[in-house]
Amino acid sequence: MLAQTLNGQSIAFAYHSGKIENENITYHDTREIFERDAVSGYTGDLRTLFEIRNAKEAYESFLNAFDERLPLDEALVCRFQKLLTRNTCDARRWQLGERPGTYKLHDYVTGRQEIGAPPPDVEEEMQELLADIADFPAEKALTAAAFFHAKFENIHPFADGNGRTGRLAMNYLLVLHGHPPVTVFEEDRRGYYDALEAWDLSQDLQPLIGFLQAETVKTWIKHVKTAE
Repeated sequence: MLAQTLNGQSIAFAYHSGKIENENITYHDTREIFERDAVSGYTGDLRTLFEIRNAKEAYESFLNAFDERLPLDEALVCRFQKLLTRNTCDARRWQLGERPGTYKLHDYVTGRQEIGAPPPDVEEEMQELLADIADFPAEKALTAAAFFHAKFENIHPFADGNGRTGRLAMNYLLVLHGHPPVTVFEEDRRGYYDALEAWDLSQDLQPLIGFLQAETVKTWIKHVKTAE
């Protein structure tokens, strides 16, 4: 049932989430892989192809987890990250011992505020975050999802794939609590980054809540128009 409801939206989500991180990802290639598990006439690099294929596998895991109503816990977050980053780890990180599906071993600061929890603190901070969003009223789903995503990106628990993992996990939290998933559109990335930075600077969640509300409306207007 969920797979049918999200048909089409899942492709748009995967495309935009991937495009935010990798400009070489195209909607055409994403759609072909999601619908046919193959691409025709592809001339790009293999890493990009792996990233798109990984997004498909992560989405399938998303659906399976929802069917079992699994909670959003460390194991599921790590599973999403492992699937999203498999076969894409760069040589430097691999030599440093980083592996898909495990928390980072070294510092990888990001953003103007150089965010990121120190590696020894990641597990504890992730446990605290997941405990914070373990129980909340359904009508607060978007607020809880925004809180999760802001803190997750601030912790930056993995060596790679934090953005894609955070957006997928955020959507899982939403659908688990009866809220429609949201696509963060690549053309809106500036507003997205600004909203995340508001949390980094002053723990102000309102910009991200407002941004996600607007993206939710945009997501489903586009989905309905496509379906029609």
